[in-house]
Amino acid sequence: MLACALQTMGSSCSRPHSVNEADAADNTRSADIDRRILQETKADQHIHKLLLLGAGESGKSTIFKQIKLLFRTGFDEAELKGYTPVIHANVFQTIKILYDGAKELAQVEPESSKYVILPDNQEIGEKLSEIGGRLDYPLLNKELVQDETYSCGSVLQVPDCAHYFMDNLDRLAEADYVPTKEDVLHARVRTNGVVEIQFSPLGESKRGGEVYRLYDVGGQRNERRKWIHLFEGVDAVIFCAAISEYDQLLFEDETQNRMMETKELFDWVLKQRCFEKTSFMLFLNKFDIFERKIQKVPLTVCEWFKDYEPIAPGKQDVEHAYEFVKKKFEEVYFQSSKPERVDRVFKIYRTTALDQKLVKKTFKLMDESMRRSREGTGT
Repeated sequence: MLACALQTMGSSCSRPHSVNEADAADNTRSADIDRRILQETKADQHIHKLLLLGAGESGKSTIFKQIKLLFRTGFDEAELKGYTPVIHANVFQTIKILYDGAKELAQVEPESSKYVILPDNQEIGEKLSEIGGRLDYPLLNKELVQDETYSCGSVLQVPDCAHYFMDNLDRLAEADYVPTKEDVLHARVRTNGVVEIQFSPLGESKRGGEVYRLYDVGGQRNERRKWIHLFEGVDAVIFCAAISEYDQLLFEDETQNRMMETKELFDWVLKQRCFEKTSFMLFLNKFDIFERKIQKVPLTVCEWFKDYEPIAPGKQDVEHAYEFVKKKFEEVYFQSSKPERVDRVFKIYRTTALDQKLVKKTFKLMDESMRRSREGTGT
C-alpha cells in the first residue's frame, strides 16, 4: 500500500513538470501566431482595398482581367486553355439567340420591344462539350447571322462579345484552338461570389509603388448580398456603369431598363454608412459601343434621359450625349451624398474595358488621385 502511495506521489510530483513544458510549447506557438498576425496586419496597412462594383454586364470583370494582364503576370497557357469551353459556350449562346430571334422577329412587328430571349447557358455549354469543334461555325454564321437581327440586339439580349466571336469563327473552330488574351478579354463569364487580385500600377517588376487589393463581386441582384462583409475598411469604390446599355433590359428582369438599374444601384451604394469617407471612382464604361449606338438609337429611349436634346449629328453629338450622361451621374452623386460626405474624393473616368492602353492610363490617374488625397490627410 505504501508502495502504491509512493508511486502515486511520484506520478503526482512529475505532472507539473510535464504540464509546464506543454504550456511553454503552447505559449511559444501562440506567440509565433500573434507575431505573424501582427506582421500581416502591418503589411495590410500598406495595402489599399478597392471594391469593384456595378450591375451585371457593366464590364467590371473585363476590367479585372485587364488588371491581371497589365499589372500581374497575365494568363499562362493552362489558364488560356481553360477559357476554351467558355468561349465556345459564348458562341453557341450567340448563335442560339440570333437563330431564335430571327425566327421570332419574322413573325412580329419589327418595332416590337417586348420580346427578350433568356438563353440557357449551361445546356448550350454541355452540348458544345459533347461535339467539340466539329460544328461548321462558318456555315451557321452565313445562315443565321443577319444584320437585321444584329440591329435588334437590345431586344434579343445579344451579348457584346457577339460581333467579335462571329468575326473569328474560322479560328475558333480549329481543332487545336487555344484562346488568345484578346479572346479571354471578350469572353463573357458571370461573376459568382467574390474574387480578388493584388497589384501595383507600377507593375510587379517595380518597387516602391502603392499596392492595391481589388475585389470583384457578382453584379446580378442575387449576388449583391455577398458584398456586405467587404464594405468595411475599403479605401475606394470603383463603380462601373455601362453607358451603352441605355436601351437594354436586365437579363434577370426583362421589365427593368439596365441604365435605370445602374442609377438605382449607384444611388444605393452612395448612401451606405460604411462609405462615408470612402473615395468613389466612377467608370463610365463601354464608351466604344456608346459611340456607335448613339448615332442610331436616341438617348431618350431611356426614361432617365427623356430631357436630352441632341445637337448636330456626328462626333459632336457623341460628345454632347456623353457629357449629358456624365452630368446625370454627377447629379445622383451630389443628391445622394450628405453635406459632410461631399468632400470625399469623387472622380469620373471615360473607359472602354477592352482598351488596354486606356485602362492602364485610367488606373495610373486613379492611383495619383488617391495618393494625393492620402498625402493631404496624412494617412
